[in-house]
Amino acid sequence: MQQIALFGTSADPPTIGHQAIMEWLVGLYDQVAVWAADNPFKTHRSELVDRQRMLALLVQDIQQRYPQVRVQEELSHTRTLMTIQQAQKLWPQTDLTLVMGSDVVPTLSHWYGVEILFQQVQFLILPRPDVPLNPSVLADLQALGAKLAIANFQGPPVSSSHYRHTGDSEDVPACIAAYIQRHHLYSWNPPTCKTDIPPQLLLLTTPPPP
Repeated sequence: MQQIALFGTSADPPTIGHQAIMEWLVGLYDQVAVWAADNPFKTHRSELVDRQRMLALLVQDIQQRYPQVRVQEELSHTRTLMTIQQAQKLWPQTDLTLVMGSDVVPTLSHWYGVEILFQQVQFLILPRPDVPLNPSVLADLQALGAKLAIANFQGPPVSSSHYRHTGDSEDVPACIAAYIQRHHLYSWNPPTCKTDIPPQLLLLTTPPPP
């Protein structure tokens, strides 16, 4: 049976870490479906349309080496249960695995229809060095029926939040950095102000003195 990884990410912005994850998943799954997610548990700094465009640029670059990675924006939904149901329509008779970072795990039990979700999809957790996994949380999720696996993956030490605060160009691929620069997406990258003000006529409301 075909194995498909489902990887929704805030992509705010996509980093070389996201790139490493997608390329690593190719070694485990027949297809990797990605989309820019509107996570109700996060505050996003850029608009969804910009995050979608940035993710598409990154995937376009990855596809030159790994055509199995595809953007599937129709999977983007604020409720993951709806995402999985849409994926089941796109790929019937497949094994679906939802990929998530360890930072998302503590919110999992609060997701809409989570017990139904646990029956329909497996979960692959990507450890993050700044967010260690809590064994008791994992045990509670498994008691609810979650099928969990922890990835043996260690990506580059970068994050979207670090980039948003610092603008460190080494955190993101060149195509993403160029898009951010062009659209002035983050606070450290304001639009350039024009200093050359064209001369204007001075309108006088009273006649000048003789």
